[in-house]
Amino acid sequence: MTQTSNQFTVNTRSYRLPSRPVVIVCIDGCEQEYINQAVQAGVAPFFASLRDKGTVLTGDCVMPSFTNPNNLSIVTGAPPSVHGICGNFFFDPEQQAEVLMNDARYLRAPSVLAALADLGKKVAVVTAKDKLRSLLGHGLRGICFSAEKAADTTLADNGIEDVLQKVGLPVPSVYSADLSEFVFAAGVTLMKSERPDLMYLSTTDYIQHKFAPGTDGANDFYAMMDRYLVQLDAMGALIGLTADHGMNAKTDALGRPNIVFLQDVLDKDLGDGTARVLLPITDPYVVHHGALGSYATVYVKHAADTARVAALIAALPGIERVLGRSEAAASFELPPDRIGDLVVLSERLTVIGTSASQHDLSGLTVPLRSHGGMSEQRVPLLFNCVLSDVPATRLRNFDILSLALNHAA
Repeated sequence: MTQTSNQFTVNTRSYRLPSRPVVIVCIDGCEQEYINQAVQAGVAPFFASLRDKGTVLTGDCVMPSFTNPNNLSIVTGAPPSVHGICGNFFFDPEQQAEVLMNDARYLRAPSVLAALADLGKKVAVVTAKDKLRSLLGHGLRGICFSAEKAADTTLADNGIEDVLQKVGLPVPSVYSADLSEFVFAAGVTLMKSERPDLMYLSTTDYIQHKFAPGTDGANDFYAMMDRYLVQLDAMGALIGLTADHGMNAKTDALGRPNIVFLQDVLDKDLGDGTARVLLPITDPYVVHHGALGSYATVYVKHAADTARVAALIAALPGIERVLGRSEAAASFELPPDRIGDLVVLSERLTVIGTSASQHDLSGLTVPLRSHGGMSEQRVPLLFNCVLSDVPATRLRNFDILSLALNHAA
């Protein structure tokens, strides 16, 4: 990091120091239509107000359109090729095992959050699930905790204690809208008590996996968020909102899941052991999506078989693209050493699984909705203030900190 009197640079991008509290919100699984429908229903006055007093933009999330890569891109201001986090789950060659990519040792770049705290500014992070806490809080001298583990916070580990008492809410269920509400309630509490210079709030997409835009469940969720955003706005915060990815139905006309069980296909047509399918959407919380997403990586045992495996996969119904490692890394700005020999994307209404026997779909009590592909890339970029000199180039969700700090009027 470098610094001048009112500017600092992280991962080759320069930012102005905040002149008032800045709140960046990552609404997990949010596509613009969720907000549009809530506004149309009259339950989201804060979001409605942005048309006249704020700035309404759209941008692309990074690929794969999953939680971990995008949250880390937002807080580093850089793509996965820079920060190294390219999924929730990956094959670690050092351990020769498939592991969760939620350990800070996998990070290859510092965050804007940590850099700003090093400059003596107050920084706070509240995330819904604990899987993100160590990544978002890496190197951060400030407040960082998850709603999931709010009862366990300590000054030494989280920069704050007695969170439940301060927020006034119980520990919520991981599989509930309450988990995200706790994030917003904590954000309002921190703005009143600590008034951070920069606060990052990250929710969970439990509701978006279950409810389509405009449904009662979705509108209720966005109305809840809206009430807390009104409070943050009233306290003088500059608010920027984006998403880590969108969300789509992954079903046929009868509501049945459209699934390509890719490992089953490869084992049947090529023989066991020729290729191994890995699903980077996998994390400890798979009840609402069954570990099914629209992006997969494939590791081929013998390099000579790679073209044959790719051709077989590309011919399958529901598959949109198959890319080799180098092409995928270049196209999607991914670290080539952390993806498979092949990257596979399914069409908008289709998801990819490994073997049918490996997916528990009993938790899918409503038609499957998921993400991971290019069809979930478009996300909102919203601000409660007017921005000036917005770049005319393609915007990304990880531009949000630059837009908030450098372009706010």
